[in-house]
Amino acid sequence: MVPVPLVLSGFGAVGQAFVDLVLRQDSGLRIAAIRGHASQVFLAPGSGVPDRSSWEPLRPLGETLASTGAAVLVQALTSSPEAHARALQEALAALRSGVDVVTATKSHILSNWRDLEQAAVEGKSRIRISGATGAALPTADLARVALRGMGCTAVRACPNGTSTFVLDQLSAGIGLDAAVLEAQRRGIAEADASADLSGKDAATKVRLIAGLLWDWDVARIAVEAEPIDRRVPALALAAARQGSRLRAVARASLDRPLVVTVRLEAVAPTDPLFHIAGPEKAMVFGCPEAGDITVQGGRSSPAGAALAMLKDLLNLAGLSTAGFR
Repeated sequence: MVPVPLVLSGFGAVGQAFVDLVLRQDSGLRIAAIRGHASQVFLAPGSGVPDRSSWEPLRPLGETLASTGAAVLVQALTSSPEAHARALQEALAALRSGVDVVTATKSHILSNWRDLEQAAVEGKSRIRISGATGAALPTADLARVALRGMGCTAVRACPNGTSTFVLDQLSAGIGLDAAVLEAQRRGIAEADASADLSGKDAATKVRLIAGLLWDWDVARIAVEAEPIDRRVPALALAAARQGSRLRAVARASLDRPLVVTVRLEAVAPTDPLFHIAGPEKAMVFGCPEAGDITVQGGRSSPAGAALAMLKDLLNLAGLSTAGFR
């Protein structure tokens, strides 16, 4: 079987974890080129990644895709304002040219959901976003495929591992600053934890899930978020004294179209969101006839995002055999 050629855009922590994963596994995939911030490199079959000093200047994406014959563009760019324009332009160009896109980058799919969808229609291509919706937690697959016909009307989630970890630390009497520092020390939180503590990251992930689940235009979804701030340690301690746990719960519902909320809630032991620990994540899909469907776990890490992208690629590439696979 001829390996499926890929072009990787972005070579930070997630991109490097993805390359290591593909090179380790006999997955039927081949990284044909890597595009960094200002340089790129073409990889011969079976070769590793050479030192960046030997990379050449970055070319237009179209040239890279054409010279490699890539079937998929894999995006591991940071979701920063600086990388937003590049992520969007590259994704649109790839999709319009018939190249599938697998992305862990959030910014452009949040701002240009319908534009990306239209580009995919024009190019008869596909876009997959598991790495942007919860890393190794397979929420995107559930929303996009597995829950079709289940009549789901609501989503409740704790999709941000940092906020859950910090709230559990607060409930144990640890101060907010110390809790955040401990999350950073363990590699759970990034150096700038503001998106986690503000509720922005949790809202982002539920926005994307709502787009997949109900075909909402993600760019039009309004967010109402309650932050983890100086008043929260007392709330966490009070919840713990009552046998509950404080959680930053992100919600979306057909009852409130195009709105995602993030609220601090004291959840009881009967609630699935009570039982997540440390940086774990969980999402509950409310399906009145089928019953609630919960998915829990999934590591928050570059490796988790890389695994999510690999899974998307294998499903897109059709590398399965006959029968149940």
